[in-house]
Amino acid sequence: MTKFKTLQEEFWAGEFGKDYIERNRGEQLLASNLGFFSKILRNTASLSSCIEFGANIGMNLKALKLLQPDIQQFGIEINAVAAEKLRDLIGAENVFEGSIFDYSPKTKFDLAFIKVVLIHINPEMLPSVYQKIYDSSNRYILIAEYYNPSPVSIPYRGHEDRLFKRDFAGEMLSKFDNLELRDYGFAYIKDPLFPQDDITWFLMEKR
Repeated sequence: MTKFKTLQEEFWAGEFGKDYIERNRGEQLLASNLGFFSKILRNTASLSSCIEFGANIGMNLKALKLLQPDIQQFGIEINAVAAEKLRDLIGAENVFEGSIFDYSPKTKFDLAFIKVVLIHINPEMLPSVYQKIYDSSNRYILIAEYYNPSPVSIPYRGHEDRLFKRDFAGEMLSKFDNLELRDYGFAYIKDPLFPQDDITWFLMEKR
């Protein structure tokens, strides 16, 4: 049995992670992701490669592939069921199945990104994740999470210590001197065409 460093990892690797798959799929989500990433990509050069931290079944990667068909994609996913579906989408050789904490960056990508995953990571482990994201990028980093100016923990579907809001991008900008904020925005849950779950995104670039 896999040993995890935190309770949050066990939570997402198990049944709750499987249930998440069913709640986060379908044509509406794909359309919303297309709207979401099209705004972000306006501020980037053409991307030849990307890596997603916490890719689930690849709904974000699927949208990116439609917008940039030649992009090579890699994903990290802790849940075995989701990882299997991700392999079908982007190829087995491009999927790291396991915890982000166990991933060691060996290749750099044009874009390293994470979307609504940092909020579920134990706050004590965030510096390690920031470093892995930074080390995986040769140019752009995208952080898309629930924003709060100061760290706060809120209940998540009846569970405590499973969702944390803070200024993740601000912490990365403070940690890495050569990161520069290129753009940022907000995706509203009540957007009539392309709703997202009240996500604030930050696009950064290595100088």
